[in-house]
Amino acid sequence: MKKPVITLLHIGYWLVYLLLLLLVLLCLQMGSNLSKRPPFLNWRFDVFLFAMTVVPALVGFYSFYSILFTNYLSKKKLLSFFIAVFLFSLTGAAVGSVCLTLLHWSKVGIGVFSEGLAGALPALIIMAIISFLNGIVGIVMKGFISWYGDIKLKEELTEKNHATELALVKSQLDPHFLFNTINNIDVLIEKDPSTASLYLNKLSHIMRFMLYETKTEKIPLQQELTYIEKYIELQKIRSANPQYVQYNTRISNPALLITPMLFIPFIENAFKHAPNIKEGKVINILIETTNNTLLFECDNIINPNQQLTEAYSGLGHGLIQKRLELLYPGKHTLRISNKDERYTVHLTIECA
Repeated sequence: MKKPVITLLHIGYWLVYLLLLLLVLLCLQMGSNLSKRPPFLNWRFDVFLFAMTVVPALVGFYSFYSILFTNYLSKKKLLSFFIAVFLFSLTGAAVGSVCLTLLHWSKVGIGVFSEGLAGALPALIIMAIISFLNGIVGIVMKGFISWYGDIKLKEELTEKNHATELALVKSQLDPHFLFNTINNIDVLIEKDPSTASLYLNKLSHIMRFMLYETKTEKIPLQQELTYIEKYIELQKIRSANPQYVQYNTRISNPALLITPMLFIPFIENAFKHAPNIKEGKVINILIETTNNTLLFECDNIINPNQQLTEAYSGLGHGLIQKRLELLYPGKHTLRISNKDERYTVHLTIECA
């Protein structure tokens, strides 16, 4: 929700609150002798009433609004929340009492403790109730703003997912990858028909995954890993180096749900820019889980004469980062480095 709208909500609430306070004053006037001076025409009475009713209301509203909802209620810390409700209600009453005492010293109003603690207790209870009731309104307003913000975020996420999906389709159906893979399989058909058939099945599974399985918002991690394994196996056809790519996984929770196609843009990028070296390790990929934390690391040798682009097989760097921010806000860390002729991606995600 935009800040001007939120500001108008606050202004509107306090105008309604002051209007209700004015109605109370009018009721007091109607219930008193009409020959007497109306209460709201006595500025000392107005200041005293303002300090007793508005100051605790402000303290309760904004302490509940800014502190209790964010730090306790939204995090479901219910016991701490109820304790904080009690303490902040008392804080509103205490602040109101200080204001009334200062006014009393300035000869405005009767103060709070002029008749001792027994006489102050009813005023303290009233101000605590005022602080509590306005605090509840503050929590309701904050909850509404947060709920509306979540709706807008989901709408934005849907729009970004559509844009991402279009980019992914271009990436997934990369004509160069398909062309090279089909040519390699074609060569194998004469030399090793059984191996060619195996690779053709892998290519079929990859295309089925890319076209159908990625339509859902979440998939099991194991399903994503199966796709990555088949993709790497198909890429290995292009190189006679058995150590060209090192792919390792340490998965303790294969049923962990993740967004599909999170890692493949980085892996595609590694194969795209890695040189065709006949010996030694060129690409290293690691995926592991610790409880609900997912770690992805990918590094590859860079050809020093090749200029790296920011694109990841059709997915721009900015689009990948934006997608992660929308899907895992505050729950991911992405670090990319390019030094010592190695390109490294380090990504951690809290999936819970």
